[in-house]
Amino acid sequence: MTMLKHTVFDSPVGLLTAVANDAGLAAVYMAEHKRRPAQETLGERVAASDCEVLAATVAQLGEYFDGSRTSFSIPLAPVGNPFQHRVWAALREIPYGELRSYGDLAAMLGDRNLAQAVGSANGRNPISIIVPCHRVVGADGSLVGYAGGLPRKQFLLELEYPSRTHTEALF
Repeated sequence: MTMLKHTVFDSPVGLLTAVANDAGLAAVYMAEHKRRPAQETLGERVAASDCEVLAATVAQLGEYFDGSRTSFSIPLAPVGNPFQHRVWAALREIPYGELRSYGDLAAMLGDRNLAQAVGSANGRNPISIIVPCHRVVGADGSLVGYAGGLPRKQFLLELEYPSRTHTEALF
């Protein structure tokens, strides 16, 4: 059985809960996260400094929010099916400050007809921000579907590219 530990910390998008398992970072949840598991399933609450992965997560997210980090170097260990893992890997290939549509991600995976399945997998991404599902927008550049809520998605996009409005897609 994989041992889980979690820590809760403040950020510009509110409280975040980072969850680590034996292999790495399993999740980063926002306070009002859709599909957030019950608190009792997140393992023991610890200080971030008591777990190398959680300490790195808090530090690197702090750097991301202060504008000094554009990529992450934390071992990731989310739980999901093989297709979800393919989608989450594709999300990590979207450069900082750029956007992709669900159709773009489906095309990256080899089948543009997978856009709805990509959207579903994207919505189940357990590692918010670090696996940048916020960089995925509708085909017309509109903000759609974010587990942390659209205001947080807009905040993250503006953080990464402050001179662009969300409708100025970079496809």
